[in-house]
Amino acid sequence: MVFGSRHHPQPLRSGRTFLTLPLASERVAAGFPSPADDYVEVGIDLNEQLIRHPTSTFFLRVSGHSMTGAGIQDGDLLVVDRSLAPRPGRVVVAVLDGHFTLKRLVRHQGRLRLEAANPDYPALELYRCGDVQIWGVAIHVIHPL
Repeated sequence: MVFGSRHHPQPLRSGRTFLTLPLASERVAAGFPSPADDYVEVGIDLNEQLIRHPTSTFFLRVSGHSMTGAGIQDGDLLVVDRSLAPRPGRVVVAVLDGHFTLKRLVRHQGRLRLEAANPDYPALELYRCGDVQIWGVAIHVIHPL
């Protein structure tokens, strides 16, 4: 098993255009309604919010349904940081037999495995998988409502 080896997509390039979008000064209540302000106070740059390490951050599109229980749907956009340590509990992008897979890294009975967040998909015991590379850690998921 190799953690963080170099593979596939290119990192974000420097010199990109930054777009600051408006951010309302109030938080939106997800319970009881709160009074709304009629103005926008500050701006927000999504690059600053979503990307901590630009040279090691990639975007990947999700294909499949194995992580729906974690709120990650088919077609979602993942923000993946390759500089973060792949610790148990984190959702990781792994390379198995030359193909990407998205699962949660879990320690089970003293051994590491990759678990889906959908009961229709079995866990992958890493010691049985042969050549496995933990390619990066998913830090954000972007999907339409």
